[in-house]
Amino acid sequence: ILNVGCGKAHLLYELQQLLPQAELVGFDISKHGLATAPESIRPRLQSYRAQDPYPWGDKHFDLVLSLGCLHNLRIFDLKTALAEIERVGKRGYVMLESYRNEQELFNLQCWALTAELLLSTDDWHTLFELAGYRGDYEWIFFE
Repeated sequence: ILNVGCGKAHLLYELQQLLPQAELVGFDISKHGLATAPESIRPRLQSYRAQDPYPWGDKHFDLVLSLGCLHNLRIFDLKTALAEIERVGKRGYVMLESYRNEQELFNLQCWALTAELLLSTDDWHTLFELAGYRGDYEWIFFE
């Protein structure tokens, strides 16, 4: 299982408890996120950017996860990240912030102060097609 970025090392810790024999890898660009990860999971973490080509072969992981991270990327980087999630995973799952109307966009803008990209659900679908991403996904809405 590969966990793509944004301070979600605790998720790998939980997965390690459930699947002690599994190959678990996580990466993040946050020095703080890596430094404050649970001690037992730190050897499985590395500093790496989600928008760079991943250093694993095709379909290396059974599952690639990205939870609430991809909004931090610019659109051309996001396309690469989604394509890489698709490439290195037999299955992919991304959780994304999105909006369906102007009020949800406003609320999302207030919440995601450092976001590079806020997309509507229709825009996400278009980007999935452009990137060749066929994995699972879920949106968070700020109603």
